[in-house]
Amino acid sequence: QVPLVESGGGLVQAGGSLRLSCAASGRTFRTYAMGWFRQAPGKDREFVAAISRGGGSTYYADSVKGRFTISRDNAKNTMYLQMDSLKPEDAAVYYCAADSGSRCVDPSRVDYWGQGTQVTVSS
Repeated sequence: QVPLVESGGGLVQAGGSLRLSCAASGRTFRTYAMGWFRQAPGKDREFVAAISRGGGSTYYADSVKGRFTISRDNAKNTMYLQMDSLKPEDAAVYYCAADSGSRCVDPSRVDYWGQGTQVTVSS
């Protein structure tokens, strides 16, 4: 089990920034590839960004590339998503996820989900 708890969501104006955090419990955080997904009302959950177990490899959806940065601190059992230049279309519930495979990019293969944190972007 890898309980995951997101924080850092909120309301921001377009062009602004937010930093999401995902805190994990237990000693196995470093053994999981981690990722962020988001889901807007009426839409499917979609991949946003992923990071390898050691943090050396990162992956981004084209829609956020150059604006979002994913990172992790295995000593603190925490993953982050720095979101800059936010757009109204970035508004969604953001979920952190843990995948026992090599990359956390497919929502159907995720082992553990957080409860989600709401991000609202005003235009």
